[in-house]
Amino acid sequence: MDKNSKSNFLERLASYEELGVIPLKPAYALKTFYTSYIEALSDGKELPQVEKVFSDYLDRVKEQCEELYQFSHYHKKVRTPFDYYKFGIDFLRPLVNRESSGVLGKQYLDEITEHLKQNHNVIFLANHQTEADPQALSLLLEENYPSLSESVIFVAGERVVTDPVAIPFSLGCDLLCIYSKRYIDHPPEDKHQKQLHNKKTMQLMSDLLKEGGKCIYVAPSGGRDRRNAEGEIEIAPFDPKSIEMFYLMAKKSKTPTFFYPMALGTYALLPPPETIQVELGEKRSISRVGIHVAVGPQIDMKHYPNSDHSNKDVRRKSRSDYIWELVQKDYRRFQGGSP
Repeated sequence: MDKNSKSNFLERLASYEELGVIPLKPAYALKTFYTSYIEALSDGKELPQVEKVFSDYLDRVKEQCEELYQFSHYHKKVRTPFDYYKFGIDFLRPLVNRESSGVLGKQYLDEITEHLKQNHNVIFLANHQTEADPQALSLLLEENYPSLSESVIFVAGERVVTDPVAIPFSLGCDLLCIYSKRYIDHPPEDKHQKQLHNKKTMQLMSDLLKEGGKCIYVAPSGGRDRRNAEGEIEIAPFDPKSIEMFYLMAKKSKTPTFFYPMALGTYALLPPPETIQVELGEKRSISRVGIHVAVGPQIDMKHYPNSDHSNKDVRRKSRSDYIWELVQKDYRRFQGGSP
């Protein structure tokens, strides 16, 4: 890439910012995103493609700043007239180091594929590390599990469907849109409306499970993993109420539904802010790294340590901790996945 092609993107962005078409915060996010993307590929062969990728991205963000897309409770990926799914995959692909990436638990992915063929449901109880987790998962599965890579439905929080910088990627995913527990009280006057929204989304999810053949990814933590005071990445604790809700919905559907633990190692690709931010407009810094996914054996949702305890709250907390430990155990198996 020559210097002029780089300046073309920045000049267009500066022009949109000056005209007020793209506000200050999204413009800053795009600028830092672009700079870190360039730096991440400084030794790669993909540099000539960056200008095209970011030109498309800038067009999409500009559209969102002019008129924000209104996501339905259940959003189906948009493939025409612009293929947002392909856009998201193509955007991320150069940043994934295939040689140091990996998929663990292929025997369980084979099981899952068979379940879906039989019109059974599968729910992944997983950790969550980056905004790009849906695209990262698709890239990891596309070679050996192409149908699965495109069929996962992601339970998504408010931020990825309201931030104009994130929306172009969200448009390329199948999403069940909810307000996570971290943000449902902000602002307080909207809490009731958000609770009604979540109730509607859960009803739609229940209908999907009754239909069968659905594969749903949910992060019971309600947010992304972060580093602790020692600088180590911690798998955020799972919420017992969230897991219980999905379990009850699965039983209510009357359709065979199987739960599997999933560990994702994508943190270094696009680290979240060090602290939880309520406001939109976070800085995005990206790196070219290996990414990882591990799927463990089917979870026995009835039998686990303390499952016979007389107190239901203790039982639910024990199950949540048990599943968290399964994900944590698989996460530790990654070799070079996250620094």
